[in-house]
Parts: sequence; C-alpha cells; structure tokens
Amino acid sequence: MKRLFFTLLAFAPILSAAQEAAQPETLKILDEAAEAVESAPKVEVEATPKPKYWKNSLQTKLDFGQTSLTNWAAGGYNTISLKTFIDANANYAKDKMFWNNRLQLDYGFLYSADKPVLQKSDDRIYLESKWGYQAKDELYYSVNFSFRSQFSDTYDFPTPSAKADGSPLPEGQEYNAQDWKAASVLKSGFLSPAYTNLALGLDYKPLKWLTVNLAPLTGGLVIVNNPMLRESYSQPLKKRYKDAADLPKLEDGTVDGNVYEPVKFEFGAQLKVDFKVNVNDNFAFSSQVVLFSDYLDKPQNLRVNWDTRIDWKLTKFFSFTILTNLIYDDNVMIVTPEEKAAGLSGKQRVQFKESLSFGFVYTFAR
Repeated sequence: MKRLFFTLLAFAPILSAAQEAAQPETLKILDEAAEAVESAPKVEVEATPKPKYWKNSLQTKLDFGQTSLTNWAAGGYNTISLKTFIDANANYAKDKMFWNNRLQLDYGFLYSADKPVLQKSDDRIYLESKWGYQAKDELYYSVNFSFRSQFSDTYDFPTPSAKADGSPLPEGQEYNAQDWKAASVLKSGFLSPAYTNLALGLDYKPLKWLTVNLAPLTGGLVIVNNPMLRESYSQPLKKRYKDAADLPKLEDGTVDGNVYEPVKFEFGAQLKVDFKVNVNDNFAFSSQVVLFSDYLDKPQNLRVNWDTRIDWKLTKFFSFTILTNLIYDDNVMIVTPEEKAAGLSGKQRVQFKESLSFGFVYTFAR
C-alpha cells in the first residue's frame, strides 16, 4: 500500500503537466461547439390557429335631410327628416351545418310645414333565423323562423274637415297640430300586426349568391294586439259571435274590435328566394321574395313580401341607399281617404314603398 502511494506521488507532477497541456485544446473544442449551436437555424413551431365558426357584423346608418324656404316663388314647404337603420348578422358554419341570424331595424320620421305634426316615414322590425344541415351537394335540410312587426303607431293624416272640437275653421285661420291629430287615422302599431312563422323544408343553393327555400310545412301566427285594427287585418271572429248583424257596436256606430280574435293561426307552404350580390367592396345588391299560401284559408291567394336593397358606399363613412318594399296580403283591407269620406269599406291592394337616402354609415365586423 505504501509502495502504491509513493508511486502515485511520483507521477503526480507528470499528470498535472499533461492536464495543463491538454486544457487549451479542450476549451477550444467546447467554444467551437457552442458557436455551432448558436449559429444553427432555429426551428419555430407555428401554433395552429383555432378555427373560427362565427362571422358577425353590424352595420349602422343615419340619414338626415332638411329643406328651408324663404320667399321661395316656386313654392314648397320647410321639411326635416331623420332616419336610422341597423343590420346585424351572426352566422355560424361548421362542417355540414350552418345557422344564420339576421336582425334589421328601421325607424324614421319627418316634419313638414304643411302638416304641423310629426309623421313616421319608416318603421320595421325584421328578425330571421335559419338552421340547416347539408343533405347532398347543394341541398340542405332547413328550419326557418321569422318575425316581422313595427315599433310604434302609424297614422294617416287626411286634411281636417273641422277643428278638433268639431267646430268649423274660422275664416283666415289654418288648422293647428291638434286639428290634424284629431283627423288622423290609425293604420298600425306595435304587434298590430305582427307576423311569425316556423318553416320546415329544404334549401337549394345552386350558386353562392342565390338560395331557394321551399317549406311545405309552415306554421305561423298573425297577431293584432290593438282591437281597433283587428277588422282591417281580417282577424277571425270569436266563437260566441256568429251572426255579423248582432255584433256589438261602439258609440260611433263601428263594430267593437274586441269581438275579433287577437291571434290567428296559419298553416301552409312557403317559398323564399334570397338573392345577394356584392359587385365589389363598395356596391351591393340584395333581394328577398317570400310567397305564402295558407292551407286553412283560401290557399289560392298568395301573400307576397318582396324586399330589395341597393347599397353604394361612396366613401368610408358615407353611402347611398335605395330600398323598395312590396306587399300584397289578401287579408289586409286598404281604405283610401275618398272611400272613407264616402263611407265605403276598404279592399285588397298592392302596397309599395320606395326610399332613397344618403347618409353616414359604419360597419363593425368580426
């Protein structure tokens, strides 16, 4: 043991000298290895983005118009108009399934010096929700729900024939706001009417911009909450009132609206055609035609709703819009002022509205 110890002690200087000689070479190799690691290209693993199944958008628009005339020889009236529009969309798509939702809100009014009352120019609530599942190629099973009504009462303002208290108009005077309001005729209101339906059928999408929906099983409700308007919207009589000659009358001789049902059930078939083209980022055209036939009440008479919209974006925040709405409903009786003055009842007529506007627009999209 002593011999081994003295042998290692004798060779220690030699081992130490060899280690010192090899140290620079070892450090050099380590440095080169470190530089090689640092200079090697870094491989970055890209995170896979999460799929987005929802596409949401919100378009808002505000239109303002004003006309002021002073000593204008050609004639005319001072007017002010204001109109707003909201179009909200929330659409979901995943694999073979889709769910599209759209809410459109319109409201506008105008004031004209020839009629010193605030008149409503636009008023619409339209909600549509559609769920679909692909059956084959361009064919989808679908369930479609819709709701259509307005926010507030709508009046016609025929020229008054007397003052609000019934007295004749004094010579040299003009009818005031109270006189015009007393002569007004109520035409519609919130939930008067309102239309809801649930349609089961098929969607056919032969093109990206065209969808045809046929729903042979469509149930719906026609709601007229205001008793004064139920007769003009052909609501059915309550069961206990069978003979029209015995219907209770009001003080003015008209039929009490409470004899009519506030809700009417409909069951029939619906055909809906949606056409939407975006020519470019600044010009868009859309049109929707809805035809409904009620199996339970004169199925040969179709209810027609045809809405068309043209949007032309002139700048980032300003646009030009044209709207048209055409309605024909066999159950809606339209009375003209001349017919009302002659004591005649109304009849079915084609309803048409056209609106042209220029105003501020902003779109939120996600």
